Amino acid sequence: MGGGNPAPLFTYNLNKIQMNLKERVYLLKGGREPLTFVLQSRNTRRSPLLWFDEEKGINRPLRYARNQRSPFEDEQDDSAIVEPIVFENGVLKVSKTDTVLHKFLEMHPKNGILFEEFVAERDAEKEIEDMNYEVDALIAAREMSVDKCEEILRELIGNRVDNMTSKELRRDIMVYARNNPYELLTLAGDPDVKMKNNIAKLFELNIIQFRNKDRDVFFNLPNSKKRLMTIPEGEEKFTCVKEYFETEEGEPIYNKLCREL
Repeated sequence: MGGGNPAPLFTYNLNKIQMNLKERVYLLKGGREPLTFVLQSRNTRRSPLLWFDEEKGINRPLRYARNQRSPFEDEQDDSAIVEPIVFENGVLKVSKTDTVLHKFLEMHPKNGILFEEFVAERDAEKEIEDMNYEVDALIAAREMSVDKCEEILRELIGNRVDNMTSKELRRDIMVYARNNPYELLTLAGDPDVKMKNNIAKLFELNIIQFRNKDRDVFFNLPNSKKRLMTIPEGEEKFTCVKEYFETEEGEPIYNKLCREL
């Protein structure tokens, strides 16, 4: 036999599939934890399992066989032992010596869709981010005025806020901030929330009112009882009022009515 270095077994771009030798843990996405889940481990006509080889410009069939050195079916011999890949309670642990399985999972079309590698550093970073959101939300909730608490809670639970005391408003906004920090911060910075709350108050205090089976909105001021607007048929009434107050014509009327509050 001639000398020289043998040709590399893997003809795909190893730079793109480079992996450190270590034990890895893979998790089903979406928090799924079935007792057992069998991942497709070979290419079939009915259910293709392919990886696009950029260097060759073709799709190549994948197959996991523990006694082979390649995850590609066209690089395996006739003695391939195909075994199922089983997630138990949503978890799959792969030893550092099973390099073929690591590469197979890295190239699997469902990687990142159906399952993903657990990376402790990435999860720790997300946990820190979540905790920062919670701290920021709790500080924002603690420093909110009662009126601001009412605005946000009205957006969340509607007119039930009318029967709540100031202490109840503060308690509920703190609880919401702890459980939904990102949403609380988003609502706190949303100008629409304040406007919706003001419109609700204008109706509750009878400064403006619906008439004619909620088809028309009228002023109810000492010096004005005229019609403000008509709700188009099939439209949501409070949304229409808000959209009108956002127009060039309606904005000064809204600002004047808010002073009545």
